[in-house]
Amino acid sequence: MRDPALTRPKPIWYYLGPAFLVSVGYMDPGNWATSLEAGSRYGLALLFVVTLSSGVAILMQALAAKLGVVTGKDLAEHLRRFRAWPFLFGVFVFAMMATDLAEFMGVAVALNLLFGLPLVLAALLTVLDVLFILWLERFGHRALEGVITLFVASVGLAYAYEVFLVHPRPSEVALRLFVPEPGGLPTHALYVALGILGATVMPHNLFLHSAQVKTRLSAQEAAPVVYRYALFDTLLALGAAWLVNAAILVVAATLFHDRGLVIADLGEAYRTLSPLLGPAAATVFALALLASGLSSSTTGTLAGQVVFEGFLGRWNAFWGRLGLRLAVMLPAVAALAFSARPMDLLVLSQVLLSLALPFAALPLVALTSSPKVMGPMANPPWLRVLAWGVALVIVGLNLWLLVSALS
Repeated sequence: MRDPALTRPKPIWYYLGPAFLVSVGYMDPGNWATSLEAGSRYGLALLFVVTLSSGVAILMQALAAKLGVVTGKDLAEHLRRFRAWPFLFGVFVFAMMATDLAEFMGVAVALNLLFGLPLVLAALLTVLDVLFILWLERFGHRALEGVITLFVASVGLAYAYEVFLVHPRPSEVALRLFVPEPGGLPTHALYVALGILGATVMPHNLFLHSAQVKTRLSAQEAAPVVYRYALFDTLLALGAAWLVNAAILVVAATLFHDRGLVIADLGEAYRTLSPLLGPAAATVFALALLASGLSSSTTGTLAGQVVFEGFLGRWNAFWGRLGLRLAVMLPAVAALAFSARPMDLLVLSQVLLSLALPFAALPLVALTSSPKVMGPMANPPWLRVLAWGVALVIVGLNLWLLVSALS
């Protein structure tokens, strides 16, 4: 007779964690750059874009979790079966380089502000997160998820403190979270708005989530039950990320825009915070930026492993991660060494992510809508319409941006 403990349903907390690991990507330094740019330049006008982007993120991450739970395979493993997989693989390697550009810069700027390290040296030190990942994984996937969740919590608490200091107008913030300003987007704001979308809905997170939920599969629970818990995990984690992103923009709008200041880079934000709110606020900002950069570069490396293993097969964990980290580090180091305006490169990296997003989102919607792939858990008609509509809107906005840039 089987031990009842082996068949007893797991408590809900057992299934929490994968989405919190993924949520790091939704409050990484790229988000900081686009939200600071949007808030300082346009006030609260783009706050509703953060809400819309977070809604898209929750939808896409829920679909990614469903794909992993139902099929037992992640998105990269499914895309490997596509005839155009070499092209897709190239797109996602490019997207990971754009992702790491933001993360390296965030860590480098934070170490520079806190300890005076040169930017290039600080970026090179982030290669140590490969060893950090390997050390944590000795204690299981929960240890890694737990540490990353602590990083997420520290960023959230830091911005709760900043919001408390700047005293925004609650009624106006609540309104602009869901309702755009009369007249629509400000002139020339589409570029920054797409940067917010690219920073919020990141392609590599779709791969990471579809892989990480597989750690929760077990014989004790059927796929629909596991997915229900994964959906709760997604709503909880990405809801928190939405509040953090909104807080970054609100602080920038209240503190900088209302004073006629447009923030050109993260270092300038730090230096401006000190005289306006005091040294403690500036230090909290830099520490939160460091936590954001370190945690997001860690999860970015994990996502890179998922992509490479899914498309190319198994690899040596240490040398594979180290090689990937060194390869994607080169453009970031070059950007830090030769760019006079790192903030512009950060926003550009997020727009590039937005351009790469359809190549992950469209196949994800197609796979999760297919009864052949998903069986009875294929997307119902209403969800297919919603998911395809969102994916096509993303494609349309990107085409609009390209036409605007070329005209």
